[in-house]
Amino acid sequence: MTNKIKHGLAALLAITLISACRQSELPGSYAQGGLAEGNKLVSAVNDPCVMVLVPSVIKAADTNSETDKLILRYQNAVAQTSEPLAQLERLGWAYVAKARETRDVGYYTLAEQAAACIEIQAPESADALLLRGHVLHNLHRFQEAEAAAQRLVEQRGLWFDFALLGDVLTERGDLQKAAIAYQQLAEQRPGPQAYLRISQLRWLKGDLEGALQMMVKTVRATSPRTPEPAAWAHVRLAMLLMQLDQLAEADAALDSALLLQPGYPPALYTRGRILLAQHRASDAISLLRQAVQADPLPEFRWALYEALKITGQYRSANQQLAELQRYGAIEDARTFALFLATRGEQPETALRLALDELQLRKDVFTLDAVAWALSSAGKHSQAREYSRQALAEGTQDARLFLHAGVIAARAGDNYQAFELLSSAESIQQMLLPSERQQLNNEFAALQPLIHTLVDS
Repeated sequence: MTNKIKHGLAALLAITLISACRQSELPGSYAQGGLAEGNKLVSAVNDPCVMVLVPSVIKAADTNSETDKLILRYQNAVAQTSEPLAQLERLGWAYVAKARETRDVGYYTLAEQAAACIEIQAPESADALLLRGHVLHNLHRFQEAEAAAQRLVEQRGLWFDFALLGDVLTERGDLQKAAIAYQQLAEQRPGPQAYLRISQLRWLKGDLEGALQMMVKTVRATSPRTPEPAAWAHVRLAMLLMQLDQLAEADAALDSALLLQPGYPPALYTRGRILLAQHRASDAISLLRQAVQADPLPEFRWALYEALKITGQYRSANQQLAELQRYGAIEDARTFALFLATRGEQPETALRLALDELQLRKDVFTLDAVAWALSSAGKHSQAREYSRQALAEGTQDARLFLHAGVIAARAGDNYQAFELLSSAESIQQMLLPSERQQLNNEFAALQPLIHTLVDS
């Protein structure tokens, strides 16, 4: 297992074992109800109200964090009241915040248990359904999340219901309906939650300037009292500025992100990517290594692998490669499929992973992953169809353009290949070093035709 998965499952295993062994430490009626019949382990496992209230869920080293203090406060509040529903809801959202902070999906599972505990006492609770829907979305169970969001919108239609629905529809590739949901969100609750989502939607539709304008608005509206969401907004701003080749401004946005959330993996990774774009791989390594240690996503590990390889640290690079090959499909199947297809390795595995992802979501990046995997498997005509779909929304993304250009060239359409590769070249700072090299190689292969293409 990867560190991330072991971390999450270890948290849940600890809860289960502690629940079975420490009946006297559990609060109130939940302890006696959940651990009846001789402290049977299965009772603890099957009782969500036991799982969410185990005091030892928070690691001793983490108890100084504000989120951990909230979790402990809400656990105690649930134990001390005869009407715990409101406190259980707050506890669930505190677990969501902990999951975002630690990048540990085990806390999402605990949040889901909080929702289940609420539903035991209030089966039709919309608050529990919203919490569950948010967890399902973050666990990439998009079909279930969409069903939950649709129910919420039909039953009450509050702004956070529309936020969830828009998020899920974006992942599912239905940007038109997502825009309608986000419009409802913005009308009911203008603020950073709406601005962030509208910025992302504009970027997906190819409006980079509009996305940047809205992201600046997001950053100005965020509060340091919610440091992780505020840090994420600064990272998103940095990525947009990087695409506009405003690297100094992007770096300043990352400074703000890291002040809000020290050691924040997305900020470390993005700064590492900027350094790679500046051909400063040696400087990028320590940042990328920190990001991987905190959150071993294939996306982060891929960048670290390339930085190590460029600087001649082949042993360390091969270690990262081995970790990618061992755990990539578990951590992030779509990115791992892209990694394999980019390297021309295991084409059948890459295609299988990409097609499996397509069953979950049909956004432009999943369509691109399928196209790239098909091309790697030599199925160029099918690849081209998926590539066209990936470009249909107008998303200005260097990787999408690179893949589409290579696929067009393999299909024999040199004119379109030249246009698409030129689009990728205009924002090549967004590509990894190996991808930039592939871009250069493709242009070199087209070189004999370039003058004819341009003149025509």
